[in-house]
Amino acid sequence: MKGLFKNVSFALALTASLSSCLKEPVDDGPGPGAGKTAYVYNWPAIADSSYTSLIANFYNQSGKYYNENSAGKTDFHYWRNAHVLDVLVDAYQRTNDPQVRTRMDELLDGMKAKNGNTYVNHFYDDMEWMALSCLRAYETTSDAKFKTVAEQLWTDIKGGWDETWGGGIYWNKDRGNKNTPANAPAAIIAARMYQLNQDPADLDWAKRIYQWQKTYLVDPVTGLVWDGLDGTGTNKDWKFTYNQGVYIGAGIELYKITGENVYLNDALKTANNSLTGDMTQGNVLKDEGGGDGGLFKGILVRYMMLLITDGFLNSTDQAKFVNFLKLNAETLWLQGTSRPQILFGTRWTVPLTTTDLSTQLSGAMLIEAVAKLKELELID
Repeated sequence: MKGLFKNVSFALALTASLSSCLKEPVDDGPGPGAGKTAYVYNWPAIADSSYTSLIANFYNQSGKYYNENSAGKTDFHYWRNAHVLDVLVDAYQRTNDPQVRTRMDELLDGMKAKNGNTYVNHFYDDMEWMALSCLRAYETTSDAKFKTVAEQLWTDIKGGWDETWGGGIYWNKDRGNKNTPANAPAAIIAARMYQLNQDPADLDWAKRIYQWQKTYLVDPVTGLVWDGLDGTGTNKDWKFTYNQGVYIGAGIELYKITGENVYLNDALKTANNSLTGDMTQGNVLKDEGGGDGGLFKGILVRYMMLLITDGFLNSTDQAKFVNFLKLNAETLWLQGTSRPQILFGTRWTVPLTTTDLSTQLSGAMLIEAVAKLKELELID
């Protein structure tokens, strides 16, 4: 009985918190026994529920960052919190709510404090995620402090390049290997920096990093993106959704700048590969576990959305990717969400009673994506 009372109290608190700061009514999902056909999806309200759960279950008020999991483990992870900023930007774009903006500002301060009073980090890929999130935050708010952080990080990231193994940026400052997580996001940053500042050097960086990535870490036949390489060769065994997403994103950004179809065709090949085979289980993105792996699906979702919105796709291709994301979101919401807490599982067909921040973020990215598709009238 005590556990039931606790859950009811949480649900009431969640609803009260949501109604105080967001515009949409809470949507906790279908009631007991409701079938898929009996339930009408209110994606903006569902996205509000997802956002509110992120704050209620993960936010560390004293540290102004987000905890490792929903069970109260307070460890700080730089790259996961960088993705929190991205999700807060999603929510702010959707709601224009000043309390969401406050959360963005708080997290920017909290991350610097938890990272030793600097944004510079040992891992190039982690800094790249923070730079990308800050660029989106700047684009959304026009607040120069976000741009300043992104530019500081970009300067440090470029120092990770050398000509060992044909070029490329190292994974971290130990300089032992180079991989997709450190290179494809860097190409996205370079392309977006060029779009922001019109510095030809940034476009050169984007093209150079992209070409290295394509030459060394992409299967030319299937478009499958491999993970990384070192002195022993290329690792072709690790097949992650994450890597597909960032390569798609890099291709789309370069296509937007240059208009060269090769970049769009590359992105489409990899995106089509991501709908089947090693990336899915029954047309739903595969379970890649908790920890860092919990974030991988969300990254693919984010850049598949970029393909949909910015890739100038024909109607057939656009509908294919829209329907894929819609199916995944419906599956997660009906099958993979624990209620009343609104926690997302690593397998989008199975709920978990506690979950990692990384896993929650992937689900949140998917929910925000379909809310955007609804706003764009690409789904009902």
